[in-house]
Amino acid sequence: MKRLLFPLLFLLTLPSVVYSSHLNNQGELIVTSESTRESIELAKYLKDNGVVKYSAYWCPNCLNQSELFGKQAYRELNVVECARDGINSQTQLCIDKKIKGFPTWEINGKLFLGVLSLKELSKLTGFKN
Repeated sequence: MKRLLFPLLFLLTLPSVVYSSHLNNQGELIVTSESTRESIELAKYLKDNGVVKYSAYWCPNCLNQSELFGKQAYRELNVVECARDGINSQTQLCIDKKIKGFPTWEINGKLFLGVLSLKELSKLTGFKN
């Protein structure tokens, strides 16, 4: 357990080390792309079906994942902020869920690490548009 906890705690302290252009507003991920009708429908479907995205505001891959949805759809997602200094942080939940990296998707009780395309998310969740 301690072997997993220490690397996760290290990752959660990285905001002071990592610099990225999306950190203008410390503590939260800022999505700028526009959503499509399809991405909004998918995001609503994911939320309605209990899909969770575990994320950290300073994570470049999390930003890339979120930009695939666009800002309107991103607001629909169930996102858990894992960074200790993030807005509405739920660090203990991330530790309890054994989140090892970001983004991580929880779909039907299974964890999927990494950026997933909207098509991949649709397939994994049974979304049909």
